[in-house]
Parts: sequence; structure tokens; C-alpha cells
Amino acid sequence: MAATIIPFQQPLRPALPTIEGNVDYRKLRDELSCVDQILIHAGLEEKFLTAAFQERLAQATAQKLSQPMLLNFQTHSRRALRCNIARIYLGQDFRGFAARLADSPLLQRFCLLWEIERVKVPSKSTLQRYAQWVDEKTLAQIIHETLRQARQHPEKLDLDQPVDLNACFLDTTCVKANVHYPVDWVLLRDATRTLMKGVNLIRDQGLRHRMEDPALFRKRMNQLCIQMTHTPKKIEGKKHRKKMLRKMDKLIGTVSSHARRYRKILDEQWEKTEWTRPQAEQVLRRLDNVLDQLPAAREQAWQRIIQEQPVANEEKILSLYESGVRVIVRHKAGAEVEFGNTLLLAENRQGLIMHWELFEKSAPADARLVRRTLESIQENLQIKIKEVGGDRGFHSAINEEWLKEEKIYDAICPRNPHQLKERMHSWKFVKLQRRRSQTEARISIIMHNFLGSPIRAKGFAHRKLAVGWGVLTHNLWVLARLPRQQAQEDSPPRRQAA
Repeated sequence: MAATIIPFQQPLRPALPTIEGNVDYRKLRDELSCVDQILIHAGLEEKFLTAAFQERLAQATAQKLSQPMLLNFQTHSRRALRCNIARIYLGQDFRGFAARLADSPLLQRFCLLWEIERVKVPSKSTLQRYAQWVDEKTLAQIIHETLRQARQHPEKLDLDQPVDLNACFLDTTCVKANVHYPVDWVLLRDATRTLMKGVNLIRDQGLRHRMEDPALFRKRMNQLCIQMTHTPKKIEGKKHRKKMLRKMDKLIGTVSSHARRYRKILDEQWEKTEWTRPQAEQVLRRLDNVLDQLPAAREQAWQRIIQEQPVANEEKILSLYESGVRVIVRHKAGAEVEFGNTLLLAENRQGLIMHWELFEKSAPADARLVRRTLESIQENLQIKIKEVGGDRGFHSAINEEWLKEEKIYDAICPRNPHQLKERMHSWKFVKLQRRRSQTEARISIIMHNFLGSPIRAKGFAHRKLAVGWGVLTHNLWVLARLPRQQAQEDSPPRRQAA
């Protein structure tokens, strides 16, 4: 079945109330209005609906979808696109945005929720489903289409001039995961809390086995953690540290035994509870996630503290709840080591993100990313890159030779100080290097205003999807702030010089 958009009449929406004396509100209203026009005139909303239809039809091959079901899905798809953009633009979480959406006529109008007879605002859970409405590939297609439209048909976006996609500026950063500092013995505390809370849920449903109150195990583990934090102050701190870890390891062994026993009871006798099978499986998955990793976490703590042997970064467990987190050595002030995933960004002169890539595993060296990034940009945007800039991490003799063959001006900072001194005599190189330094500010804008630091999405797949939504919202925000055709038409003509 082909993905076709069902035509329907737009609901009548009252005009926005007139707000005077608030510059920030007027700025927000104007930018959202520009984004609304871009989504409609550039055909981005229609492309989003088509892609969402194709994904839905692929998932529902065995189910016949009626026209009312497709129309309802189309309505939610339009709202998903706009709610995600508005939520990320405002930097709100799901709960906070749901409350603000219910209180703001401006946001209701932008998200297509303001109708004459009623205003039905999506809940926190619905907004969370909206965040996962399409996959990352669909978002990439929408972003690339936006850039192509802004370059080839700027009049559709009401832009004064087409955007410049000839120059590309590269940089990498770390997308921090929402985890605490990965201390080995703290992982044992996390495991105790999760397992005992799961056991407590099962006991509240009437499935009990002989054991102490689960809260007592959490209390004992917290007491051991407090003693562990004071070991550096003691005379024989290393000896006391090993002693505390042995006690924690013994306690976590008891905790895991109780958790496995209750896990088996719930799996076999879930009919006696008030839960459905999917609800019971949710608790089982929560227990299994920790129980499966607990032996490796105990071995890691034993090896590092008792045996005093290092553990390879690839084998470390940094979090029991985020498996895709990596150790990223930054060697920067305040960020010697960060925990998350490496993000590659490439922007143009106006600050639009042309390419991005989030690495699940350890990222390759920056120098190895230049060629694949430029080739990907040229293929996706159907353009020819003429200039490229980056810091010295992207420089290599191979890249220098390849850029020369491709007739791309190399403005990447050389590693050799003597070569850098020679290149500083070129005005073009100096100009592009100065522009390249602004990419650091662009990264800060992306991380703090559109992704969040740390990013709240759980799991690498969801973090990758959140990055895609952040890039789309950022590019629309940048386009909304560029000079408009309408602004020039409305401005009074300049007086000619006498």
C-alpha cells in the first residue's frame, strides 16, 4: 500500500491575543511563525507525514488500516513534528512542556492544538511517544531537504539570499550521558538499590519469601559507602578500602541471591498479583538488567581495588543503566575525562549543521573523519564543497593530499608549528581559521540549548534520535533568524545621497 496523505480541512483557529510591552514574547512569536512558514512552504511537513506513513505501513503489514485510523495517525504525525520542535526549542522536558503547552495559546496554535470548541493538550506520555515517532534516518532526510531548499529555492523559505554551503567547518565534542561518575563500588550501591526496590514491589503484591526487610539491605550498603568515602583520611587508607569492599561484596552477594529468588517467584506466580503479564515483565527486565551485569561489576571492583590492576576501557562497566557509554579523554580544563559518546558536527558559514554523526563505540581519530564526512555531505546535499576548516586534530598528510586532488581549499590547522607559521601569511587561511573558531560556540549552543548537557534520553538509539531532533530544531531556529524577504519589502527606502 502506497503512503498517501489524506486531504482534510484545516480547523478554524482564533487569532492570538495582542501582547504589548514584552520584547521576548514578540521574538518567540515571530520565530515560531517563521518556523511554521518554513515547514509549510518548503514541504517539510508533507515529507515528514509521508515518511511517517511509510514507517507505519511497514510495521502494520498484517493489519488493515482504515481511513479514519490513517487520518488519526496523520493528525498525530503533524502534532509530533511540531511538538518536538517547540519542546526542544524551549528546552523543556516532557512534563514541563505539557504544562506550558496547556497554558500558552501561542504554543497551542503552533502545535495545531488550538480549536474553537476545545483545546486537547497531549500528556507527558504522549509527548514521549512523539519523541520516538520516526527513526533517525527520516530526520536526516528532512534536515538534508531543508538545506537543499534553503540553497536552491530560498524564496520558498522567504530568505533574502540562498544559504552558503560551499564552506564546511568540522569539530567533535562529547555528548555526556546522564550517569554519575563511574566509581566501582558505587555500582554495587546502585545494584543494591535497584534490586531491593524491585523485590519490594514484588512483596507489595503479596508474593513473599523469608527474608529481612529490603530497606535494611539498602541501609547497610549506604553505611558501607559512607565508610568507604572516609578511607583516604585514615592512616592505612588502602587497607581499610579493601576491607570495606570485601564487606560490600559479601552484602551484594546476599542481595543478588534474594533478588534471583524473588525474580523466579514472580515469573512463576505472576497470576496471583494485580499486574498484567506485560507489567510483570517490566519488573523482570529491571531485575535481569542488573543481575546480568552484576558478576562483571563485582569482578571489576575486585580487580581494581583488591588486586590493584587496571581494567581496559573497552571492558569497563560505567553504568548499569546505560550500556552505550564510553570513556572519552578530552584533556581540557574541567573535562579531563568525560563519559558519553563522541559527536561529530559540520557547519556552514551561517551556522547551519550540514552533517552530524554520533558514535556508539570509540570514535576514530579526527583525521580519519575528514574524507568520509565531506563525501557524505556532497552526496546528501548534492553540492560541491570548496573550502574546509578544522583544528589540528583533523590534519594529516593523507587528508592534505586528498583535498588537493579534490580541489578543496584546505584550511585545516597544521600540526607542524613551522607549517602553521607559513600558512598564516595567507589571508584566506587566516579568514577561514577565524571562522573555524566560531564552531566552538556553535557546539556550546547545540549542547546546552538543543540537546541538554547531560542529554536525558536513555539508551544509545534514543540519544541518537534526540541528536537528530536537536539538529533539526537548531537549523530551523537559524533559518528563522536569517534576513527575510518580507523584512526588506516592509522597510522604507533609503534616501539617495545629494
